[in-house]
Amino acid sequence: MAILKIKKLTPNAIIPNYQSEEAAGFDLCASENLTLERGKWALIPTGLSFSFPKNYEIQIRPRSGLALKYGITILNSPGTIDSDYRGEIKVIVINLGEEAFKINKGDRIAQAVFCKVKKANIKVIQELDETKRGKGGFGSTGK
Repeated sequence: MAILKIKKLTPNAIIPNYQSEEAAGFDLCASENLTLERGKWALIPTGLSFSFPKNYEIQIRPRSGLALKYGITILNSPGTIDSDYRGEIKVIVINLGEEAFKINKGDRIAQAVFCKVKKANIKVIQELDETKRGKGGFGSTGK
């Protein structure tokens, strides 16, 4: 099992944990108070930095309850934290809801999933193999 090392950068930072035994993601919490106006986005600090092995990443994803109840989601979802990044973990949160949303220190704002990464062997070629779908894009396979 790979180890995720966490450094608290601020005294009020919350160490993440899994909310249930089989949860895939652990919650990230805000380390500052902020009001997010309707239609606006902000970079929310967590007060934490991470260290973990190469060939892993952490994906930042929205919390379903915030999305459903308030229209709060992650702007670049899923966001990626690379294994060589040592800065503060911050989350780009957007308010798609109908009213301003208050974020308090300690509020759970996102979930993070620790994932194994496989790198591609990139090869430039002149032609791709053909498939039944071909160049059919958005909606081409049905509703």
